[in-house]
Amino acid sequence: MMNIPGARFIASPHCDFRAHTDDIRLIVIHNISLPAGEFGGEDIIALFTGTLDTSTRPDYHALKGLRVSAHFLIRRDGELIQFVPVERRAWHCGVSAWRGWERCNDFSIGIELEGCDTTAFTDAQYTQLNALLILLRQQWPSVALAGHSDIAPSRKTDPGPYFDWKRIHD
Repeated sequence: MMNIPGARFIASPHCDFRAHTDDIRLIVIHNISLPAGEFGGEDIIALFTGTLDTSTRPDYHALKGLRVSAHFLIRRDGELIQFVPVERRAWHCGVSAWRGWERCNDFSIGIELEGCDTTAFTDAQYTQLNALLILLRQQWPSVALAGHSDIAPSRKTDPGPYFDWKRIHD
């Protein structure tokens, strides 16, 4: 199983087997903050591990029973957390399509950036994201990059207008 060196691994139960690990062709960039617009807490980890207490905040009630994960989370300080080995399918895309292929979870790797649509991402996050992309492209050299908004445009806006695509090294 491919775990990324330097990443803190926290296993998420919200994943399953991929049909074909050699079929990874897309990396999807997301943003997430819990509570919305707040950074630094442990609620994202709790959400991805199925341990979020949704009774603690009224805005969390809609998250009750949600089973979601990503392969990676990059915190504001650049810390890299891995929840799902890349050989497994994380549940990060939902209903989605890319270049005529539906069910993007089947062939993608999900990277969440701790952030939101109204705040710029940090230098540490771009540095860590670029380092992670280099490692992933060693295994899958032709993998493409898209935002969640590119694969689910009627539902999602992330990584949002403050994500600077020009800071990603191809």
